[in-house]
Amino acid sequence: MQKRKRHFAIAGKTASADQWAALMMIGALGIALLCVNSPLKLAYDIFHHTPVVISFGDFILQKPLVFWINEGLMAFFFLAVTLEIKREILDGHLSGTRQILLPAFAALGGMVVPAAFYLFFNRDNPELMQGWAIPTATDIALSLGVLSLLGKRVPVELKLFLAALAIFDDLGGILIIALFYGSHLTVSVLLFSLLGIAALFVLNRFGVTHASLYIVMGIVLWATFQESGIHPTMAGMAVGLALPLRLKKSCAYIPLRFVEDGLHPWVAFFIVPLFAFFNAGIVLTDISPHHLGSSLSLGIIAGLVLGKPLGIFTFAFLAHLSGLARLADHINWRQIFGVALLGGIGFTMALFLNTLAFPHNGNPEIGRLAILIASLISAVAGYIWLHLSLPKSEYNPVKVRS
Repeated sequence: MQKRKRHFAIAGKTASADQWAALMMIGALGIALLCVNSPLKLAYDIFHHTPVVISFGDFILQKPLVFWINEGLMAFFFLAVTLEIKREILDGHLSGTRQILLPAFAALGGMVVPAAFYLFFNRDNPELMQGWAIPTATDIALSLGVLSLLGKRVPVELKLFLAALAIFDDLGGILIIALFYGSHLTVSVLLFSLLGIAALFVLNRFGVTHASLYIVMGIVLWATFQESGIHPTMAGMAVGLALPLRLKKSCAYIPLRFVEDGLHPWVAFFIVPLFAFFNAGIVLTDISPHHLGSSLSLGIIAGLVLGKPLGIFTFAFLAHLSGLARLADHINWRQIFGVALLGGIGFTMALFLNTLAFPHNGNPEIGRLAILIASLISAVAGYIWLHLSLPKSEYNPVKVRS
């Protein structure tokens, strides 16, 4: 009973934080749209492309400000995501097989089916096919933020299912970026990158607990990734995997938890909204019905709005039907489908994948608008479905199935 009460308290605290993070993100989106569709557009563009230079000895890296947001600060976003995934799998509610399999299968379906939808719409255009990963993403902050709007009517098990689903979805996104969105590899620099990765895990193996050493090594690794062809945000993943969670000696200071707790507010309330501001600036007057009806736009919208819920629900139900996984107590399949609808809120990761898929042509504008439209439809549809499916009064933990 005590453990259950603690879960309720944690869920309430998380819901409040998710609501504020979602509001910050939506606010940044609104400000970006206001800027680019007003006389402030010139100032927005100048700020967007302001050159920033970092030099160290013979090493010089000069890039526009948007680069440092998308490939610099977002490395910390992926660090935070990796830390959460690692903690949940090793020491959280994903540490048991029963807890892992249902959201894991659901997340797999939520990536495979949307990608198939996208590829179907863009099968005749090889250039557009590289955007297949865009509709595979779920935004954990916004999806949990919308779910939290339903308040105490939501069972804790349903919140945990959505959180686990989004975590596995983020893991899939990280793997997709690592495997499919790097540039041509430079072997000589890649060797230095591999040495940096090895150094991180040597620190872990010998029980080094100074988090600053891992972060410094991660910054070096980011620079080598930038030159080697591996996407530099993957340096955040490497640091997250290396930071120790289980120490040989009992200690109040745990590096992984220390970094995760310190990083979370910066990611939720600064990095992600800043990313939204720099990447959601769409000139609405440039968007025509032709753009909205293009195969790129239709592929993204269909993938997120239709493919996501279909894939999440179908794969989860088949895993349950086969006996590989089991539906948790106190939730039913109608509620799972509502969460599957919320899975179509792509936003942050989808926008990031859009910038990777189409870095040098006019497609990012169309992709961004499609992501915003699909995310809005998914949020409204998921909220309405869950509003009709959840108990009318405060959740009472009585076992229900349908």
